[in-house]
Amino acid sequence: MANLSAIFKRELVSYFITPIAYVFILVFLVLSSAFTFYLGQFFERGQADLTPFFNFHPWLYLFLVPAVSMRLWSEERKSGSIELLLTLPIALWEAVVAKFLAGWVFTGLALAGTFPLWLTVAYLGEPDHGVIVSSYLGSWLMAGAFLAIGSCMSALTKSQIIAFIVTGSVCLLFVLAGFPLVLDFFDAWVPQWVMDTLSGLSVLNHFVAITRGVVSLKDGLYFLSMVALWLYLTVLALEAKRGS
Repeated sequence: MANLSAIFKRELVSYFITPIAYVFILVFLVLSSAFTFYLGQFFERGQADLTPFFNFHPWLYLFLVPAVSMRLWSEERKSGSIELLLTLPIALWEAVVAKFLAGWVFTGLALAGTFPLWLTVAYLGEPDHGVIVSSYLGSWLMAGAFLAIGSCMSALTKSQIIAFIVTGSVCLLFVLAGFPLVLDFFDAWVPQWVMDTLSGLSVLNHFVAITRGVVSLKDGLYFLSMVALWLYLTVLALEAKRGS
């Protein structure tokens, strides 16, 4: 745990010694507000809730989370520092988990920066705060799933740009798997069990379920399983690198 803690602290601090962290947080806050108040027609709806805010999160994360995850391992591989890291007396899974947790906490801090939006709807009306809390939790879990995917893609390439593009593409597939237009397209000629599988794999469906105010064990396990699976694949990718 001492090794994990040390790497976690180093990685989290590294976000804030470069302009990347501040640009990411600023872009996230600006886009979140713009989508909520303009594209989401916050005032026109006449309802004091954050539904428009959370509706755009899956699409925002398709660009913003890969921007965070692309440097997790690609930068280490490009600079050659991964060779040193792989020879240190620490378990590889500790390094993978520590780097992931640092990125996840960082995205959590960016998400926490939207707290003024919550205060705004609380001032304008009487929102269901339980739904808002569960929606924030669902958003953070979804960001973690995307970040774990990005960790694996970053471990496979030295190029941050390639890691960014591939991560965004894979995450998009998990979002579109539950998108109504996609499900309607396959519904006419695909067996029902395939439809159920697609729906079950969808990040969107599980996230929407949580934003309704009910954090079920099924949805929680889905996101945690996604994180565990992709981090395990990250370890396998780095083990292959170590063995080559």
